[in-house]
Amino acid sequence: MTEHTPGIAYLDGVRLLRGLRAGLSRLSGEHQELNRINVFPVADGDTGTNLLFTLQGMVEDLEGRPDPHAGRSLTRLADAALDHARGNSGAILAQFFQGMADSAGELATLGPREFGSAVDRGADYARLALSEPRSGTLLTVLEGLSQSLREEMRGLADFRELIEASLERLEDLLAHTPAQLDVLRRAGVVDAGAAGFVAVVRGAAGYVSEGSLRDQPTPLLKDPDATPLDGGHGEGESRFRYCTECLIEGEAIDPRVLRETLAPEGDNLVIAGMGRKVRVHIHTDTPDRLFRIAGDFGRVHGQKADDMHRQQDGGHARAGRMAIVTDSAADIPESLLESLDIHVVPVHVHFGDKAFLDKLTLDWQGFYQKLDEEPIHPTTSQPAPGEFRRMFQYLASHYDGVISIDLTGAASGTVDSARQAAARLDSDRIHVIDSRSVSAGLGLIVMEAARKARAGADAQELLELIEDSRRRTRVWGAVADLSFGVRGGRVSPLKKRLVNLLRVTPVLTARRNGKVDAGGILPGRTLSVERFARFVARRARRGKRYRLLVGHCNAEAEGRQLHALLSERIDPVEAPEPIPVGPALGAHAGPGTLVAALQEVAEREEA
Repeated sequence: MTEHTPGIAYLDGVRLLRGLRAGLSRLSGEHQELNRINVFPVADGDTGTNLLFTLQGMVEDLEGRPDPHAGRSLTRLADAALDHARGNSGAILAQFFQGMADSAGELATLGPREFGSAVDRGADYARLALSEPRSGTLLTVLEGLSQSLREEMRGLADFRELIEASLERLEDLLAHTPAQLDVLRRAGVVDAGAAGFVAVVRGAAGYVSEGSLRDQPTPLLKDPDATPLDGGHGEGESRFRYCTECLIEGEAIDPRVLRETLAPEGDNLVIAGMGRKVRVHIHTDTPDRLFRIAGDFGRVHGQKADDMHRQQDGGHARAGRMAIVTDSAADIPESLLESLDIHVVPVHVHFGDKAFLDKLTLDWQGFYQKLDEEPIHPTTSQPAPGEFRRMFQYLASHYDGVISIDLTGAASGTVDSARQAAARLDSDRIHVIDSRSVSAGLGLIVMEAARKARAGADAQELLELIEDSRRRTRVWGAVADLSFGVRGGRVSPLKKRLVNLLRVTPVLTARRNGKVDAGGILPGRTLSVERFARFVARRARRGKRYRLLVGHCNAEAEGRQLHALLSERIDPVEAPEPIPVGPALGAHAGPGTLVAALQEVAEREEA
């Protein structure tokens, strides 16, 4: 006698959450393969990661307080999706859930008809979110699910049969995405965003039919390999550089007006949400301008701008390597950031209520101009753990491991933010190191680690190198005017009066324990480049070779003079051109400050 399995006639909030969690479980097993086949809209290798952590954020927000009311759960999921959405696919998915919540927000349970109507509304919202809807993408499977539910629910009242029938339709639609987009056909893959959504539905279907969260991922391609695919040119490559996102909170935000205003700023524009909270995703060359425009519609936060050119390079032929991360307090020549494959999480800079991302939406010239013009003294703050987490998540999908080397913990909470992010991820593969240094000193430590990583060093070799590099690296800063340190609260007015009375120039240094403290004085109230050069050169050990890095706070001519004098006196093995010092130090040291960092060449390198 065959045992009858009872059908599922309705979904409540708990069942919705369990089904979504089952989909997340399935997606987690496939997200790296999704990254590998990611060629549209840009071949930047992060679609799987973006979808995974969008859904993970949604599930985590609800798991602590599950609600049996289906409509309230959908509303909370939609709100969480706006907060956690990442990338093009994540923003589209957020808008899909917005539509579902608007359709069914008042319903305690969802029967097949109510669920179908919610999906139908979600698919409509997803299309409206896009400035340029395309067939063969995530939108195709969202609309396909809507159509399938409309057709199948006429004869099916059991969610188990309904989702299985719909999954067949989605699998077929996914298989035909290459016929709808040339970039997919040329690469021989299906659309990564569409495949990610089908994986979620597949996981949910497994839970509905078997009542289990355990599911085995299946390959998305006939011949998968470890090499990321190249989407070629044209459709699969954005002509803009930065994948830019932010969240806007305000009163009665009109998505249509926002879309019309932002459309000229780039491509791949997605506007998710409406009313009081809206997420913006766009590819642009001017994230600073984008954030300024967004500010006209409400309070802007959660700004991020990922360099897609770097991601496209990083996604190709980089497997089996260690990724080096730092924060923007590290002053490093811009050309070496790319050539050494160094990834940077920006420090936040605030002029009153105006927020900027250091070296990304506010360059050094703009910073020092504002420092001169703005009546409010700037403040800097460390990146949030979520910003490090996003960076670590992406890099962990493409490298064997990640090492983050950050601004001294004695002067900033940046390294603590990075550690909090790492603690929520794979701690065995992600390592966070306190550099115990600042500015150009931090830059030299990061650059040495990056060279070693490019040479193929593993995690243990790099950790040993960084420990030794901290010992061999010194940094000094000659401060032209302590007024800025007083304004920022880092220097007491009494110390400034004493320095003025003695008519000396203070020199700061990073101690071995990472504390930034007095390192000496130079005679004369006006900073003498010649005296500072002698001060630094005397601290170089006789017979040793050094790498040199000179920085300046909006004092380029003096920086070049210092570079020339030190190059003559210590004959460095390497001495890049002088670089501008960013806000992390410049806000407190002020214009005219000069920085010099020396790194003794390791004995094994000399040999």
